[in-house]
Amino acid sequence: MDYLKPKMNAADVNRISMLGLAHIGDAVYELMTRAALCGEGHTAVGELHRRTTARVNAPAQAEAAARILPVLSEEESAIYRRGRNTHVNSVPHAANVGQYHAATGLEALFGWLYLQGRTDRLNELFSLLSPPSTGEEG
Repeated sequence: MDYLKPKMNAADVNRISMLGLAHIGDAVYELMTRAALCGEGHTAVGELHRRTTARVNAPAQAEAAARILPVLSEEESAIYRRGRNTHVNSVPHAANVGQYHAATGLEALFGWLYLQGRTDRLNELFSLLSPPSTGEEG
């Protein structure tokens, strides 16, 4: 298996728990965010970290999920909902329960797509989430 480019069949991916999919999806989302920031020309590690953490957190991911929901297929929406509705044991202090559940749904979707090797779709969805580079991001 090429761990950087997995291509699991749908049946195998569907055997993974939603929290398992969210676990890998969290890493995929963060890696895509880091790559996008480097691609925008950000080079100072402190700036990269600040911009990454501004985008990779439950409230920001919940907002991102809301932006892509209208373009999800029926199957993708079902995965998102299953991830969102999964029971979690704790919620970070910086997020409310709704934000954390929405972020978990987004991560589960990204993990589900990634493990199937559907990188074109991941890139398509991620491009809808990436704010335009203005140099003024907080």
